[in-house]
Amino acid sequence: MHAPHQKPKALALFDFDGTLCKTDSFTGFIFHSLSKRHIVRQGIKLLPWIQGYYLNLYPAHAMRPKLYAAMFKQADQQHILSQAEVYAETLMSKLNPELYKQLQQHQQLGHDVALVSASVDLYLKPIAKKLGVKLICTETDSHDRKLTGKYHTLDCSGEQKKIRILQHFNVQDYECIYAYGNSDEDLAMFELATHFFMNGHDNTLPELT
Repeated sequence: MHAPHQKPKALALFDFDGTLCKTDSFTGFIFHSLSKRHIVRQGIKLLPWIQGYYLNLYPAHAMRPKLYAAMFKQADQQHILSQAEVYAETLMSKLNPELYKQLQQHQQLGHDVALVSASVDLYLKPIAKKLGVKLICTETDSHDRKLTGKYHTLDCSGEQKKIRILQHFNVQDYECIYAYGNSDEDLAMFELATHFFMNGHDNTLPELT
């Protein structure tokens, strides 16, 4: 919570995949950090759920933890984190130029800025550090230097985005809240906003003051 004399003018909340980033960062991370043999072997086991997902019969918020568990359970934590640092550099070149510029304008105006994403912390932490923003995302679990394949938090999508934002920020501290997303998973976050932008649908970014 901020003291009254430190009250920020605004808070800006950016979804990552499909919004600030032009690509599906989670799938890209799987192919960046794991061997093709491992991906194929585990992918075959998940084939019914993958098919259901692409037929819109199995929701994304349920598919992500299942896919994460299959691909990363018992992976060496340090190796994956090293791969994540390299991958973060790659993602920086795939940011949406228009929305990245908007993020930088928020920063120049002294606004608080946060990434709010269902993607995992493994590579979003270095991304957030590079961008100089706060991070709210799906957090992963580890034990004895191995990834457990489990989430430490719930999948940070839909209503969970709103819940996590309210845990991190006292929204009453802000005169304006801007939210940027690209899907139904961002609608609960939009409920907190005084201004919002749906990438791929809205034509004009909010004017900043």
